[in-house]
Amino acid sequence: MSASAALMVAAEGGIIGDGRTGANLALGAGLLGLVIGRLALARAGGRTGTGNARTGGVSAIAVGTAGTVLAVLHLVTAGGGPGTGNGLVGAVVAIPLGLGALLLGRRALTRSRRAGRSADRMTT
Repeated sequence: MSASAALMVAAEGGIIGDGRTGANLALGAGLLGLVIGRLALARAGGRTGTGNARTGGVSAIAVGTAGTVLAVLHLVTAGGGPGTGNGLVGAVVAIPLGLGALLLGRRALTRSRRAGRSADRMTT
């Protein structure tokens, strides 16, 4: 397949092109942030024994922020409308995923601080 034929197929939405790549990256970051945030929240609640809830919470906030910024940037720069193959719908879905990761990370940080304070009170 020649380069011009591949570009035509990509423009028609036959393969993943540059338009969908940004949205897919934002979706992946949002989902990864949700998973990290959920695991950090489980650690903060004492349901899993390995890992640090504080580190997981900060990681979820960072990945969620990156996913949200990527999605908003993609929305601002993409041309066309929904259904044109530019990944606008994926970017719209990625925004709440990134925000959810932010919230889970913040909640895990809050719970880990509370658990640290109660443990300090018990030892003194």
